[in-house]
Amino acid sequence: MHSTTSTVNAIDAEILDQLRVVGAQIGDTPLIPLNRIHDLPNVKVFAKVEWQQLGGSVKARPAFNIIAEAILAGKLRPGMCLLDASSGNTAIAYASIANALGYGVTLCIPENASAARIAFLKALGAEIVYSSRFEGTDGAQALARELAEQSPRQYYYADQYNNDNNWRAHYKSTALEINEQTRGKVTHFVAGLGTTGTFTGTSRRLRELKPETELIALHPATAMHGLEGWKHMETAKVPGIYDTTIADLNLPVTTEEAYETLKLAARKEGLLLSPSAAANVAGALKVARNLEEGIVVTILPDSADKYMEVLNHLFG
Repeated sequence: MHSTTSTVNAIDAEILDQLRVVGAQIGDTPLIPLNRIHDLPNVKVFAKVEWQQLGGSVKARPAFNIIAEAILAGKLRPGMCLLDASSGNTAIAYASIANALGYGVTLCIPENASAARIAFLKALGAEIVYSSRFEGTDGAQALARELAEQSPRQYYYADQYNNDNNWRAHYKSTALEINEQTRGKVTHFVAGLGTTGTFTGTSRRLRELKPETELIALHPATAMHGLEGWKHMETAKVPGIYDTTIADLNLPVTTEEAYETLKLAARKEGLLLSPSAAANVAGALKVARNLEEGIVVTILPDSADKYMEVLNHLFG
């Protein structure tokens, strides 16, 4: 068995250069203040603008880390395709990053995924394999595992829900950026749970850097919700990378709260947010309102670009 170091030494220098070039387009996103959306004089709320990187969302971080580590370990080799189950931002990030590195992407997606998301993926050249609309993301994951078992030489199965390189991306980058951008003064970190990579990785590193930081995990308030990418943990299949001991507080957010915050962010801050980004802000504001002072940081996973039907519904 070869070590990662020996595998790296054997990798073509051109591939390593490509990884450096693509990696330079991931992370280092701005942390912006949300000053007008609340009137709490001694509490500051900040948000990471994660759509300002290759792939257009927070999922660029784990997607790149998963792909890069697979290449360096010799698991994703020239001529192979990256395989995973996703119809959301991870899928778009996979396709964008894999294209830049010269690898194909095969994605297992429920057949009722949005037409707009399918169009994005087809434009990026991803091969799409449809799973049953009645089995949701769990069915898509099962199909991806089946394809990987049938053709192990053709595919590298990324398995984002159980791949530690998902949360490690945020451990290595997002948390360090937040700590530096707040000059070590962050008091509360707030983020929603989907694959749970953002919350798990960022929280683990922030706790090491500043143990007194409070870590708040956000959940959809009900199993039937409109927060794409979020999981209602009580009824969903819990990702293998999720550590239930990390959160100091679990806080529910309703779809209605997210939509009201989406409208408020547009009118007060000039930000066009996705529903999940607005839900993160809604959760951060809930936390902020219970503080006398502090610095609350949350994540804006993506913008409203891929959610025009929501904007038409709210503002049309």
